[in-house]
Formats: sequence, C-alpha cells, structure tokens
Amino acid sequence: MNKKQWLGLGLVAVAAVGLAACGNRSSRNAASSSDVKTKAAIVTDTGGVDDKSFNQSAWEGLQDWGKEHNLSKGNGFTYYQSDSEADYGNNFNTAASNNYNLVFGIGFKLKDAVNDAAREHSDKNYVLIDDVLKDQKNVVSATFADNEAAYLAGVAAAKTTKTKQVGFIGGLESEVILRFAAGFKAGVESVDPSIKVQVDYAGSFSDAAKGKTIAAAQYAAGTDVIYQAAGGTGAGVFAEAKSLNESRSESEKVWVIGVDRDQEAEGKYTSKDGKESNFVLVSTLKQVGTTVKDIANKAEKGEFPGGQVIVYSLKDKGVDLAVTNLSEEGKKAVEDAKAKILDGSVKVPEK
Repeated sequence: MNKKQWLGLGLVAVAAVGLAACGNRSSRNAASSSDVKTKAAIVTDTGGVDDKSFNQSAWEGLQDWGKEHNLSKGNGFTYYQSDSEADYGNNFNTAASNNYNLVFGIGFKLKDAVNDAAREHSDKNYVLIDDVLKDQKNVVSATFADNEAAYLAGVAAAKTTKTKQVGFIGGLESEVILRFAAGFKAGVESVDPSIKVQVDYAGSFSDAAKGKTIAAAQYAAGTDVIYQAAGGTGAGVFAEAKSLNESRSESEKVWVIGVDRDQEAEGKYTSKDGKESNFVLVSTLKQVGTTVKDIANKAEKGEFPGGQVIVYSLKDKGVDLAVTNLSEEGKKAVEDAKAKILDGSVKVPEK
C-alpha cells in the first residue's frame, strides 16, 4: 500500500471518529433534554406574552429556563394565551392534558382558575403570581413588595415634575394595584407633600385605547409625569406621551414611568426640534421572569415549595428601580430612599 493510500485511510478513520463524537454529543444533548422531569407552562392574563410588561417578563423567564435545560417551545415548556377571562380554566385544562406538570398563573386575576386546577389535578404543581392561595400543598404563591419599588418611582417623579402635578394610571382597582398606588403616593409626598397626585383606573389590563384616553386627560390637566401600572392598557399611555412629545420641543416633554420591566425602549421619539430623545423617566422592576426561573429550578431539583407564600422584596432584589433618564439629583434621592427602606427607617404603606 503506498503513502497516499495510507493517508486516505487515515483521513477516513479521523472522519469516522469525528462523526462518532458528534453522534455522542447529539445523544448527550438529547438525553439531557429528555432527563428534565419538569414540563413547565405559563397561562397568561388578558395582557398576553407581548404586553411589554408583566406577562412578557414571565415568558422571557420561562424561555431562559428552557434554554438552560436544552428545551424548546412545545418541547418542555410553552405558554397559553388568554384572550379573555373565560379562557383561564380552559388553558389550565389544556396544560394538564398535555402533561405539563408545573403551571404558572400569571396575575391575581387567575386565582380562582389556579385554585380549581390545583384541586382537580393534585398530581401537578401550580404557581400563582401576585396573589395568595392558602392550604394548597401543590400551589406556591409568589407575591412582590410592589409598594417599595413604587415608592422609589414616586421619589423620582417628585424630583422631576415641573408642574408639581403627577399621575398614576392603574389597570383594575385591586389589592395589587392599590399597593402600587399607595407606594407611589407615599414616595411623592416624602419629597414634597404639596405635589398633586392624580389617580385613575382603567378597569382593564388590555385596553390600550382607554389608557391613551386617561393619559390624554391627565396630561391636558397639567400632569407631566405618569406612572402606569396597567399591563397592556399601559401601551396607550406610551402612545399618548409619544404623540404629545413629537409635537413639542424636548424641553417641554412629558414623562412616563415604566412598570414590571425596564421599558426604556418604548420611550424613544424625535421631538419637534429634531432631537432624538426618550420619555421613559424610570421603570419599576418586578422580577417575574427571575421568579419563574427560580421556582422552575426548585421543582426540577425536587424542591418545589408547595403550600408556601414567597414575598420578593427590595431586600432580595425581587423588586427594584431602573433609573433610565433620571437626573443626578433624582438618582441621589432614590438611593437615599432605598437605603431607608432597607434599614427599616421607612415603612412603605401598602394601602
């Protein structure tokens, strides 16, 4: 056999070894996916997974968890969209029939549906986000100290307003949203009690048109900073602020405070004087996605904290504030306020 033939055989052998190695890697990856015992799903509220807020944060967290475990949508994790409240029960039933054994109900509006599903499917685990279900061994209740982050937003708004009038627009007037409003008002008053705080509720988390109408009325009445805690309804607040700001010089801009995730990207606009700018002052952060990942990982390790109520606060970074376009003076005031909450010298009201 000549030298070229030996070389050819050598290359074939190397290629064969390489293919075998690739095959082994593929097998290992496939095995790592199939070894995951948890099949996780989220059931959204009516805001949907693209609400740029609460539901989207949850879905992003579940996708991150899936990626870490070599899973893909429909193969280990998924979401079920609720277009109306009538969809909640059907979505939980569908998740159960598709063998999802860890299902998250995203938002307090899903409390009854989570309760019913957990009782009907006692072999599966459930997580209620933003409300509490007691005496259910297969349910974890995950809540947040929203009032603490909202307090910091109030400090930021008070340090920014030129008109001494700020606004709050909530979705449904409920215990959770009242907690946001209470914290925000307390934060504003801690800086300047003479600042007026206008509070309105849209009655929905998915009515962008209603959000736009309420925002228009608040801005027209002199409000120059609005904090929205309204899910998909909040998209209308952003739309109104953008419309107003595009017709003004940058120095006359009105502001929006984002909620649940950093919403800076929603605030980009070009002012009347041709300047590219941004009207998102700050955003309160609610680490829903991190919470979803945390509980899914616990479930996968066999450590699902069933029956427990977990409160995520400023202290454990469950909530926080992104200080996107806040002035240096405002940032200092927020840091001082945060320190007082953490050392206990400030107790933020919930109502």
